[in-house]
Amino acid sequence: MATIMLVLMIALLVLGFPMMIPLVVAAMVGFWLSFDGFGQMNTLIQQILGGIRPASLIAVPMFILAADIMTRGHSAERLINMVMAFIGHIRGGLAVSTAASCTLFGAVSGSTQATVVAIGSPLRPRMLKAGYKDPFTLALIINSSDIAFLIPPSIGMILYGVISGTSIGELFIAGIGPGLLILLLFSIYCIIYATVKGVPTEPKASWKERVIAVRQALWPLGFPVIIVGGIYGGVFSPTEAAAACVLYAVILEFIIFRVLKPADLYAIAKSTGLVTAVVFILVGVGNAFSWILSFAQIPQTLLSGLGIYDMGANGVLIAIAIAFFIACMFVDPIVVILVLTPIFAPAVASAGIDPVLVGVLITLMVAIGSATPPFGCDIFTAIAIFKRPYWEVIRGTPPFVLMLVASAILIITFPQIALFLRDLAFA
Repeated sequence: MATIMLVLMIALLVLGFPMMIPLVVAAMVGFWLSFDGFGQMNTLIQQILGGIRPASLIAVPMFILAADIMTRGHSAERLINMVMAFIGHIRGGLAVSTAASCTLFGAVSGSTQATVVAIGSPLRPRMLKAGYKDPFTLALIINSSDIAFLIPPSIGMILYGVISGTSIGELFIAGIGPGLLILLLFSIYCIIYATVKGVPTEPKASWKERVIAVRQALWPLGFPVIIVGGIYGGVFSPTEAAAACVLYAVILEFIIFRVLKPADLYAIAKSTGLVTAVVFILVGVGNAFSWILSFAQIPQTLLSGLGIYDMGANGVLIAIAIAFFIACMFVDPIVVILVLTPIFAPAVASAGIDPVLVGVLITLMVAIGSATPPFGCDIFTAIAIFKRPYWEVIRGTPPFVLMLVASAILIITFPQIALFLRDLAFA
């Protein structure tokens, strides 16, 4: 049955159907094969509705809405100016500033696509003018934006937390260490690249300019304070923090900055509604798909056949990393999290691995796969935004993928990279 479902999904994807169609059809076929007909289709509908019922999922549209508001406002510009004021003058400073700005905006928006638009759109022309090659620039923007998947808030972590029953607050805190590690590796590479290529430096900002930049960025920096500080301080749950972020974004962009007007709300709400609809359809159908796999005992059979139960904790983590990385090279990351997480759940429980560590690793591998050829979804986001050909967009990605893979190896080898802050915050 699993083979039929997989072949059917691949065939429909090759024919050009959007991801939700192959998932729905494969789930229906799975139910039909399991129950000898469509007499149990009410169970399929119940599983789809059950997938979107958890209250924690309310955080997803809230964070998407907050990101939409900020992307159209001035938050990203103010964050960029602050970072540039302090490190823009060093060798490779503009590239390092791009990576740091993506990380900061990721802590504000939680969306890789929003980060590509908000940070990539203004900084790519500046990098090209400064002498950076476009393949390097595009790869830096795409891969740095994927840090947003790790730095809280993270939609990927929310979905993993809902599916696995893991604390979303703990996942958020645990993602900070790996996100900063990746920023450090990217920054070192940017400095080396600029030195080798002889890229000129930017003018050094005065302390007066730095003070002004920090003052202007204080309001946008309130987002990570609300999210991390609110959750860590016990003021908010992750869902409540998401709602607070929306309110804060509205106050910031509509009242304080006065960039947006009430007339803009319709376009923002429409954009958020469309993205949320797609996400929730995938979540609901993905839940039904996972249920039918579990009902048929396919995960247990598959993992036993691979001998994963005898691999030990590190072996299970490596298997998870490889599976999620390869899957996200071809399929939307939301679908991969929904389908593969329940499959590996028995092995994770059997090996006694901390589910928070697994969630961080899965989120990282999903981020890597999303920016990796041939079909990483962030690649096509960049193609659409920057109007550049496919081969030019992917040409500079290998060094960044290697650094991200190295980060995953370090996290598997030294789990405290992810768990230190979690243990400190939730001791």
